[in-house]
Amino acid sequence: MRIRPGTRSLALACAAILGATLMTACGNDGAASVGADGKTTVSVGVSGNIFDLSIRLADENGYFDKQNIKIKYVTLTAATGTSALQSGSVQVLNSSPTSFLAALSKGLPEISVGTNGGGNPLGIVVSDEFAKEHHLTADTPADQVAKALADSTAGASSANTKAEAGLYLKAHDVDPDKLKWVSLPSPAADKAALVKGEVDWFITSEPIPLQVQYEGDGVVVADPVKVPQWAYEDAGYGQVVVVKKNYADTNSALVKGFATAVQQATAYLSAHEATDTKVLAAARKTLPSVPDDVLSASVTQVDWPRTAEQDAAGWKTTLAFVKEGIGAVPDASVSSGDWTNTYLP
Repeated sequence: MRIRPGTRSLALACAAILGATLMTACGNDGAASVGADGKTTVSVGVSGNIFDLSIRLADENGYFDKQNIKIKYVTLTAATGTSALQSGSVQVLNSSPTSFLAALSKGLPEISVGTNGGGNPLGIVVSDEFAKEHHLTADTPADQVAKALADSTAGASSANTKAEAGLYLKAHDVDPDKLKWVSLPSPAADKAALVKGEVDWFITSEPIPLQVQYEGDGVVVADPVKVPQWAYEDAGYGQVVVVKKNYADTNSALVKGFATAVQQATAYLSAHEATDTKVLAAARKTLPSVPDDVLSASVTQVDWPRTAEQDAAGWKTTLAFVKEGIGAVPDASVSSGDWTNTYLP
């Protein structure tokens, strides 16, 4: 996806009109509830990383409020996001392209209605001991870092992030299969393993690597600035706003309002510095207890689009990255019916 600026019948018991536009549905596609104030509550699946910022900012800046929408956040994992959307536990999923393509490969009726962030905000963080032994700092060139990692014990809590580390290493003639890999259950476990000395380094999404560095427990030696294979320009990767197709059909005005608010937020992020007061306020809500310096640094690692529009060329690049780059979802495919700009302003 390139960053650039069901059923239609409603059960009578739950039909409601919001002003002149918004309409909610009930049934297996997940009903959104209308409050006494006339606003519709939409449950949104988020992942607890920096990509959630556009939705939080839309909420904090009042963009959803202007669309008569209230947000209920549900924190999900890559393993639970699709099932939550299909069951109706959430009506909107802030999804990675990999999860979305995996859902499509299973024949699930989902559709991407906009993109709200680009790139792979990843970090490789080495232990202080490993950094000293190999004379590594945050400014050490990418090639030198890769060579130092060639004989090490690495940690990863995701097959995708492990594969992305492999892209970086291979680009510098280091065979990732010759490393000793430790599979860990979560990003939090990555950090614990590093501090305990069980791994020399790990890779995961921000802000955890930068927070480890901030707390003095390691050094971030690779990020999207240093590793072009993770940057949006090469990967065409990022984040998408996904709904069930029948939910979008039945609730077109509501989905349009949601997509409009998110696009306003990403446009704001694109136009403002990471230290902007409103950006930081939303970032604090997105990632509580993370220091402001870490939040700002994490925000800068995402390519925030001025428009949430998608196109065929962008999806072609994304598909190639997912299938050939990181070897995920080998039977993935995407057609023009799987994404749309219809709901954008």
